[in-house]
Amino acid sequence: MIDETLIASLGGFDAEVEALFHDAYGKSGGTAELDKILEGSVQDFNPGSILDAVVIGFAGDDVVVDIGLKSEGLIPKDEFDGREVKVGDRVKVLLEKIEGEGGLVEISKRKADRIINWQRIIETTKEGDVVEGRVMRKIKGGLLVDIGVPAFLPASQVDIRRPGDIGDYIGRDVRAEILKIDLERRNIVISRRKLIETERETAKKRLLGTLKEGDIVTGTVKNIADFGAFVDLGGIDGLLHITDMSWGRVNHPSEIVRIDQKIEVKVLNIDFDREKIALGLKQKEASPWEEIEKRYPVNSRVKGAVVNIMSYGAFVRLEDGIEGLVHISEMSWTRRINHPSEVVAPNQEVEVVVLDINKDKQEISLGMKQTEVNPWELVAEKYPVGTVIEGKVRNLVNYGAFVEIEPGIDGLLHVSDLSWTKKVAHPSEVLNKGDDLRCVVLDVDLEKQRISLGLKQLTEDPWLNAIPGAYQPGMVVRGKVTKITNFGVFVELESDLEGLLHISELADHKVENPQDVVKPGQEVDVKILRVDIDDRKIGLSLKRAQWGAADEERAERAERASARPGGPTRGGMDTHGAMGTDKISFDH
Repeated sequence: MIDETLIASLGGFDAEVEALFHDAYGKSGGTAELDKILEGSVQDFNPGSILDAVVIGFAGDDVVVDIGLKSEGLIPKDEFDGREVKVGDRVKVLLEKIEGEGGLVEISKRKADRIINWQRIIETTKEGDVVEGRVMRKIKGGLLVDIGVPAFLPASQVDIRRPGDIGDYIGRDVRAEILKIDLERRNIVISRRKLIETERETAKKRLLGTLKEGDIVTGTVKNIADFGAFVDLGGIDGLLHITDMSWGRVNHPSEIVRIDQKIEVKVLNIDFDREKIALGLKQKEASPWEEIEKRYPVNSRVKGAVVNIMSYGAFVRLEDGIEGLVHISEMSWTRRINHPSEVVAPNQEVEVVVLDINKDKQEISLGMKQTEVNPWELVAEKYPVGTVIEGKVRNLVNYGAFVEIEPGIDGLLHVSDLSWTKKVAHPSEVLNKGDDLRCVVLDVDLEKQRISLGLKQLTEDPWLNAIPGAYQPGMVVRGKVTKITNFGVFVELESDLEGLLHISELADHKVENPQDVVKPGQEVDVKILRVDIDDRKIGLSLKRAQWGAADEERAERAERASARPGGPTRGGMDTHGAMGTDKISFDH
C-alpha cells in the first residue's frame, strides 16, 4: 500500500505531477487506486495515471511507445539515461495529457520513475541503510545523487578528507549511507563519509589482527606532507617517512610518490595501542651500506658529485644512497676557508679520499686536501730550527702574533719571545698587523702543524753577559719610576730594562702606600741588591742608596746575627729592613 505522505510529497518533484495525481485520485482514498496502477492490474487513462507502455519505434531523438490509446506517445531518449532501448521493451510512464500539442499524448517516463522509486525507497529502505547512485550535479553545499530519487550529499560527507573540488565526483557512481529521510520536506540526506568510516573501522580491526612487521603490503597514497606520505592500507593509514622512501637523498616526498598512487611498501613497525603503522619503501631493497668497507676502503681515492653545501662542509654522493661529508677543515692544507662554497659548487664532480667509515651511523668522512701533497711535510726541510725567515704579521692575539711564512703556512711568535728585557703584555705594544718581520724558527711540530718563531732571538741575550756586567750588587744607579703597585715600585734602569724596588726597600720606616714615597716618572738613585739571571730580575733598594757606611755595617751585623741559631727574627729588624732581601718578589 502506498503511504499517504507519498502523494503529498510529489510536489517536491514536480508540482504538475502532484496536481495530476490529485485530479485523478483525489486527496484521499486514491492510494488504493495508485497501488493497482503500479501493480499493473488497472490501466486507467485519466491524466496522472501511471501506465504500461510498449516501445514500438523511434522518431529522431524520441522513443515511440504504445499505451493502448488511439495515438502513440513520444518519450525523449535522454529520459532513459543512456540505457539501450529496443522495440518491444515495456516501460512505465505517467500520463500527463491525453491530447497535447499536435494531438499527441503527453507522457513522461522520468516522472513515472520518480513516483515509483520514491515508493520503493520508502517501502524498502530506512535511515542507516546503504544505497548506491550516480552523482548528477553540484548544488549549494554539496552534491545531488540519483539513488532512484534525488538525494543530497553534503560536501562535508563526501569523503573522510574533504576533497579540493567536489565537482570532480560528478558522473561517478558512489555508495553512501542514508542519514535522514524527511518525507514532510521531501528530501533524503546521505553520507559517503560515514559509510567509508564504518567500512574502514571494520577493515582496520581485521587488518590489525592479521598484519605483522616485515609484511609487504599494497596501499594507496592519500596525503603528502613535508615529512612523508600517508598510505591507505585498506582501513588504516600508515606513515611512509621521507627517510624511509629511498636510500638516496630525498628533498621532498613528492619526488617519490603522488596522490592516489598505488605502491608496495614494507611494514616496519606496528603500534597496536596507538594504532599507528610505520612503513618503508627503501627497505624492500638491500641497503647500499652493506659491505661498504669493501667498496670504499679507508684511504682509497674515489670521485663523487657535490649534492649539498653547509656552513661546516659539503656532502658528496658516491653512489645512490651513499653520501660522505667533506668537512671544511679537510678541504685545503693551507688555504683559510670561511665557507665551503669558496671551494666547491653544487653538482661539481670532485676527487676525495675516504678518511673514515661509521657503518652503524651510516656516515663516511671524506677529504679533498688528502688528494694533494701536504706542504707541512716539507716544512721541516725548508725551515729547520734556527732558520731566519721573513714574513708578514697576519693577526694579533693576546698571546702573540701569527706571521705568514708562505701562503697557508703561519708561524706563532709568542709574546714571551718578543723582547729579552721588556715585559710585553700584548703584542700590539711591539707589532702592528701587516708589518714585515724577520724572525727565527724556534721549533717545528709537524703533527700539530705548528711553527714557533722568535724575534728576540735575533740578538744576543743581554742577561747572559751585558746585564750582569753592567749591573752588579752594591752599585748605586739612577733610574725612572715607571709603575707603582701595592707591593713595590718598578724602576726603568735603561730602555726596556726594569728593576723592582720592593715596598720594604723604600724607606727605613714602614710604608703603607708606595706613592707616599715616590711618584711615577720620578728619577731616583737606587742600590742594586740582586741580579737574578735565571729569573731575569733585578732587585733594588731606595733606602740603602741613602745609607752611610755605619748604616751598612749595622745592617750587615744584623744579617749575620739572624743567620745564627737563635738569632733575631726579621720582625726584630723592621727598622732597617736588612733581613730577607733574597726573598723579594719581582712579579709585576
